[in-house]
Amino acid sequence: MLISLSEFLELRKTLPIVDARSEGEFSHSHIPEAVNIPILNDKERKAIGTLYKQEGSEKATIKGFELVGPRFHLIQKEAIRLFTNRKIILYCWRGGMRSQILSWLLGMVGFEVFRLKGGYKTYRNFTYEEVRKKRNLIVLGGKTGTAKTLLLQHLKEAGEQVVDLEQLAHHKGSAFGGIGQSPQPSVEQFENKLAEILLLLNSDPPIWVENESRKIGRIILPDLFFSQMQKSPHLDISKSDQERIKHIESEYAELPKEELKQAVKKLSKKLGGLRTKEALEAIEEGDHPRWIQNLLTYYDKAYEFELEKHPKEDTLNLDLTGLSLSAQIDLLIQSKDQLYERANNPIN
Repeated sequence: MLISLSEFLELRKTLPIVDARSEGEFSHSHIPEAVNIPILNDKERKAIGTLYKQEGSEKATIKGFELVGPRFHLIQKEAIRLFTNRKIILYCWRGGMRSQILSWLLGMVGFEVFRLKGGYKTYRNFTYEEVRKKRNLIVLGGKTGTAKTLLLQHLKEAGEQVVDLEQLAHHKGSAFGGIGQSPQPSVEQFENKLAEILLLLNSDPPIWVENESRKIGRIILPDLFFSQMQKSPHLDISKSDQERIKHIESEYAELPKEELKQAVKKLSKKLGGLRTKEALEAIEEGDHPRWIQNLLTYYDKAYEFELEKHPKEDTLNLDLTGLSLSAQIDLLIQSKDQLYERANNPIN
């Protein structure tokens, strides 16, 4: 049964999703929570595509069945094992032959199949537009080590709307940001995941995001989303150097020395020879406060330069030094309300 995107978004709340594309296509990007059961693997898909261009659809179709036919029973057994209720949503790239074949194949063993009209392409067009819609954002900024990500987590627990861009990107946004993280998704898959988060949020109350540059590791933020971040109210937090160093140490002290050194070396041109040498020696000696303090000199200058680009009238500075975590969260929420009241009721 063919279903529209709106029907898909409702049905997926209760039904599993199957992606019939090749493993390479799936790895690059897919509908979150989908399970990959390829009709054609990467090598077969390439061969069929070439044959289609050279000799037409009939020969390509026959060749496809020749390649896949011997393992039809394996595909059926795998689906039966994975989906005991035999009821699924299915898609391929454009809702064409691959999903039709898999739908027919599973129907032969009692499956009820709902096939997404237009396939993954329809879903991807939807997520592309979703992450570029206008939204009310509030940006949490502050120098390295002010625990912005931790604060975002606790704001979410307090009932605030939060999007953790670094979590979605599997990267903390610095030369050290990829250490200890799982591989980054493709830009397309990042946008799919971001769209799914945004779909769950109310469009009226502001959404907290951390201040980021356009790139988080190799992820590039959607153009309009990033533009909105730059223009949105900005809460710039500060803490003592001692608190910042302690927080960074808690996150990085247990990471492999060699990876920390490689991250320092990436910054060597900006740090200069002496500072790079001192940082590397401190890492080797396990003197974490020393190498962290060394790098903060560079990161603080870079942050101050970026902060100058943000409109001062939309920026509120908050000193959180010495406050308990709960007090920090209370102050952030109060300040958010103050900023948005100022934005909605400007003094003429």
